[in-house]
Amino acid sequence: MDKNFMDIYTDYLISSFSSVSATRLSLLLDNNISHDKITRFLSNEAFTSKDFWNLVKPVIRKYEEKDAVIAIDDTILEKPYTDENEIISWHFDHCKGRNVKGANIVTGIYCTKTVKLPFCFEIIKKDEKYIDQESGKEKRRSNKTKNEIFREIVVIGKKNINNFKYVLSDSWYSTSENMELIEKLKKYFIFSVKSNRLIALSEEDKKSGRFKQISEIGLEPNTVYKCYLRGVNFPLLAVKQVFKNKDGSEGVLYLISNDLSLNFQEMTTIYKRRWKVEEYHESVKQNTGLGKSPTRTVVTQSNHFFASIYAFVKLEILCIKSQSNHYNLKCRLYVNALRESFNDLKALKNELDFKIA
Repeated sequence: MDKNFMDIYTDYLISSFSSVSATRLSLLLDNNISHDKITRFLSNEAFTSKDFWNLVKPVIRKYEEKDAVIAIDDTILEKPYTDENEIISWHFDHCKGRNVKGANIVTGIYCTKTVKLPFCFEIIKKDEKYIDQESGKEKRRSNKTKNEIFREIVVIGKKNINNFKYVLSDSWYSTSENMELIEKLKKYFIFSVKSNRLIALSEEDKKSGRFKQISEIGLEPNTVYKCYLRGVNFPLLAVKQVFKNKDGSEGVLYLISNDLSLNFQEMTTIYKRRWKVEEYHESVKQNTGLGKSPTRTVVTQSNHFFASIYAFVKLEILCIKSQSNHYNLKCRLYVNALRESFNDLKALKNELDFKIA
């Protein structure tokens, strides 16, 4: 990878407010770098997770903290008008309750009290074609599940990052296999779980197979319970958190952890840090151009996503150093660009002695 080119391209992504392309970047640079050279940078070879770690490693080392957490989640970048391929495909969106066309990206975020830094990501590749038995239509599927990718990211985090205490994720990733892996790696997790997960409140009930749905077992809010989750061999803590939604309705969140030393306040406070991954998803789409490139091939699309996620890292550090946030910094760039454009127009009108008769 040409790191100088990566630096130029990611600065361009941070600075841009509309669609990005090799042609526009070349024009921005007064054609000092040709359109073809930029295109070759994006298309010659696929950037890897190892490349990404090599770029972010010095940053993460600088900001590592003992009580940091890793938050893992996926997001769908909708691309309804882009040709389908192995990474632009159809995925079920749980927020919308339907299939949408786009890219599905799973990311691990390293979160301290001050920064949120992606350290690893994988684009879901639906590289196997098959005939659906019900519809008779050809469809695509991945040979690797999101939970398998989750476990790979946990292992990469354990291998590469010196300091973190918890792995946080939502109920999609709260499988027994994921819990077993994190326990084996001697790390803690806090996961939300669905209301129908089966638990027992005593070892005797566990041995006798007397499990009940967590929503029916009578957990009191603001209380920590030692419990046993069906399919998991070690004891856990469970809490029931009740909160008010914006529309005034009542919401319930069930959390599970293998850190038996936590109280209710500690458990819920730590889990709130999972929200950093949602902030990342929003910003990488809006502020670093994740979906704003017209690239058409798998390699160029993947490399653009790579650059956009790395641009997020640069934007995050810029915000820390300037004591700003992503949106304020982008607004500052926008106002400066608008001011320069306004002044250029004013100068052009004066030069042409422009008047409306």
